[in-house]
Amino acid sequence: MIEQKKVEELLRLKAGTLFHREGQELEFKEQFSLAALADYFRDFAAFANNRGGYLIYGVADAPRTLVGMSEKSIEQFEKLDPEKITGFILQIFSSDIGWESAIIEVSDMQFGVFKIYEASTKPIIAKKDEGKDQIIKNGEIYYRYGGRTQKIQFAELESLINKRIKQNNDQWLDLMAKIGRAGPSNAAILDTEKSLIEKDNSKILVLDEDLAKKLKFIKEGSFVEKSGAATLKLVGDVVPIEKVEVIKKVKEDLIKEYPLTARELDAEVRKKVPSAKQNDVWRIIRETGLKNNLDYSSYVFSSRKQKDAFEKEGKLSNATPSIFKEGAIDFICQVLRGE
Repeated sequence: MIEQKKVEELLRLKAGTLFHREGQELEFKEQFSLAALADYFRDFAAFANNRGGYLIYGVADAPRTLVGMSEKSIEQFEKLDPEKITGFILQIFSSDIGWESAIIEVSDMQFGVFKIYEASTKPIIAKKDEGKDQIIKNGEIYYRYGGRTQKIQFAELESLINKRIKQNNDQWLDLMAKIGRAGPSNAAILDTEKSLIEKDNSKILVLDEDLAKKLKFIKEGSFVEKSGAATLKLVGDVVPIEKVEVIKKVKEDLIKEYPLTARELDAEVRKKVPSAKQNDVWRIIRETGLKNNLDYSSYVFSSRKQKDAFEKEGKLSNATPSIFKEGAIDFICQVLRGE
């Protein structure tokens, strides 16, 4: 989540110029343009390969002063579609890049802000050429050095590779320890891509541990169960209830309870309060934490991995959409009217 106080600190002035300089976790740009997305994505990858960081629009260069985004820049920034941008990034780079965006008001000026998260798996590598003059090139790895983005150097690349090797080795050691506790006769091989465990050339359905605790199993031909108990029918050695259908059902139930997309919510609010601007609606949603309030909003996760990352680590991909109850309309209208 992009915090108002954090942005205010990054834009703090001293003697008329910015106190904070560009660095490994901070980059300033004067105006935002959709035509320069490839240039920004290059910075995204560089930040993600290092420690993450902020990309802020509305700051003039030489000297660094606050000018705010122009109306044209604000208009283009508001056109960003998180799902399309995330999909575009996945086409260009080898891994997903966690990010979010917001327009923050500081000193009566509007600043566009991207927050880029450190990647869990590094390095992120460009898969194709992209942008004017191929500013992103196939096979290149970008890294944040001081106040600049550039191709990664040997020392940093070696460090990323060693960390990835250690991460892989730690996972193997953890797996071996679990096998040791269970015993070889009880061990099996998990194929996470196929969602199957293979043991003695037979295939067994793999269930998430939390889900497994909630299920009761019935053998083929046995239909005795408690009324209302969660069950999974086993047929032979494989039991796949199509997870796509489960996800579809969950989404259908969510949409009934939360029927409005963010843009539909914005449109309904501005019908009731014509003087309101889209940026006002986004600001209220952000400042009141509306997206994290189940009385008004819910996230729609596209995978269990996304959901677990949010619940356990608080990490949320900007591609994760929020949907809203109709009650959110009245709530935002009340805030706009000062009620």
